[in-house]
Amino acid sequence: MISQFVNPAKRKKRLLGELHDFPSGTMAIGRLDVPSEGLLLLTTDGKISEKIRSSQFEKEYYVQVDGNIDDEAVEKLKKGVEIGFNGKKYITKLGKAFLIEDPKFPLRSQKIRDERHGPTSWVAIIIREGKFRQVRKMTAAVGFPTLRLIRIRIGTIKLNNLKVAEVIKVDTLL
Repeated sequence: MISQFVNPAKRKKRLLGELHDFPSGTMAIGRLDVPSEGLLLLTTDGKISEKIRSSQFEKEYYVQVDGNIDDEAVEKLKKGVEIGFNGKKYITKLGKAFLIEDPKFPLRSQKIRDERHGPTSWVAIIIREGKFRQVRKMTAAVGFPTLRLIRIRIGTIKLNNLKVAEVIKVDTLL
């Protein structure tokens, strides 16, 4: 599924608008790329969308990476790493990162891989920016490619506190 309401690239994926009869003008606040999962906020207010996508709000991700990520790599993630963005080199802004235990999310419908391919580990990454595929590029830059990416928080809204398709008032964030 694509986390948008229009499909200009004409990909053969379902769109959000096919799930529910949303009000006219509904938009996703910060998209998730096709292989990513997690919290997605929707709004009909472009100003709220812009504000939440800004650096005012933290975005937290749980990331399963290929291999046993070490403290040195986690420190690099916190301090900022060089990634490519719009054909140029970019140093990510300071953020937060720490090792976490396997959060035991339900299995994906598309299997990533299994233990025969070597160990995996989990890291939490908290950023205030959101460049194109930034978290995936960050983990690859420190030598641990992303296998699974789940956004669990935007600002104070947490995935584990919500039910699927739950409606909340986002003006409580502002």
